[in-house]
Amino acid sequence: MTQAWWTALARSLLPRACPGCARQLGAEAGLCPGCRAALRPQLQLHSPLLAHPAPHLVSLGLYRGPLRRSVRALKYGGARDLAGVLGSALARGVPPAWEVRAVVPVPLHAARQRQRGFNQAELLARAVASELGVPCVPRALSRQKASASQARQQAAGRQDLHGHFQAHPQLLPPGMVLLVDDVLTSGRTLLACRDALLEADIPALSYAVVAR
Repeated sequence: MTQAWWTALARSLLPRACPGCARQLGAEAGLCPGCRAALRPQLQLHSPLLAHPAPHLVSLGLYRGPLRRSVRALKYGGARDLAGVLGSALARGVPPAWEVRAVVPVPLHAARQRQRGFNQAELLARAVASELGVPCVPRALSRQKASASQARQQAAGRQDLHGHFQAHPQLLPPGMVLLVDDVLTSGRTLLACRDALLEADIPALSYAVVAR
């Protein structure tokens, strides 16, 4: 049994606290009403982290405070119910003018996903896609090489991830693709995914991350 299974079992047996503020949760899933109300999507049409002429990026804020604790509870604490809350809030910040036709999560390497038991970006992407009423296509991108967590490395030591991903455009409908991840740090991961999609003739891309 995976570590994620044991974590989920422990969470089901212990009293639940809101990962954002540590208050006791009632019947709510994921976050308390106050922390849910604080999830306000932010739109950046020109993100300095994504070296692209006009990258469209939506996020829920900076990676700090309650948002940081929520992301870590999802990613490392097995709080999968948070994906629905965070993903739905993120989707509400996607402008209709983007005309998104498919949602694609940033993939984990197969070995990392087996170890963790799930891909948090895929859980988020499925919630975003459900809110937008478009398909989530997790197999449109695959990770060919494993790499260390970008968030845990110093800026100077972060890897160039170009060539780590492969796109499978035959799985995607024509039109705008929304690429989803949990945290944007240096931008290297999203850029590597973008390059793989561009090389596969998928030119229309936008981005959604829970935290920057």
